[in-house]
Amino acid sequence: MRVQRENLRMVGKLGVIALGMFAFGYALVPLYKAICEMTGINVLALSEREVPGAKLKLPANTQVDTSRLVTVEFDVNARGPWDFKPERRSMEVHPGQLTTVMYEFQNIQNRTMAAQAIPSYAPRQAAQHFNKLECFCFTQYTLAPGEKKQWPVAFVIDPRLPKDVTTITLSYTFFEVGGKVPAEPVATQAVPLPAPAKAERT
Repeated sequence: MRVQRENLRMVGKLGVIALGMFAFGYALVPLYKAICEMTGINVLALSEREVPGAKLKLPANTQVDTSRLVTVEFDVNARGPWDFKPERRSMEVHPGQLTTVMYEFQNIQNRTMAAQAIPSYAPRQAAQHFNKLECFCFTQYTLAPGEKKQWPVAFVIDPRLPKDVTTITLSYTFFEVGGKVPAEPVATQAVPLPAPAKAERT
């Protein structure tokens, strides 16, 4: 009898614990939203909310240095018979401002190719202040003959960039990756086979 009573008591305790866990899990979502709104941790998720008839007002980015402008030039060095270019050659940005520029690539060869890009910066000290949040560099891409693609480069210039640096050149060297695609077919000249020898008459 005592064992049965203890078993019922244990089942009751487990039921209370399970009910408490369920209630905590159910309340976790609104609790998380309230904490995020109070602390501003999940600011990016605010742009995904759709409120009919209401205009969304995001907090201003206080890290943008609006007192100065930096000219960013986009240069390309394409080694090979393909078309590779930025959508624009230069733009002026504020340090701390998130900026995106598109690059277009087209394989104008009559064969499939694999290629990748490597970035470089001028002046050299600007490299540590040029932060790319999205980039196609160091990734190998395979394109079919005539295929065209566009890739974004999202970047932010660190506000700690020295004041004397007013122009930054972002240069991409785009080159074919060897061993990833079959080599271009080479026309070979057919060699005529020797004529069969005539049998001698005896």
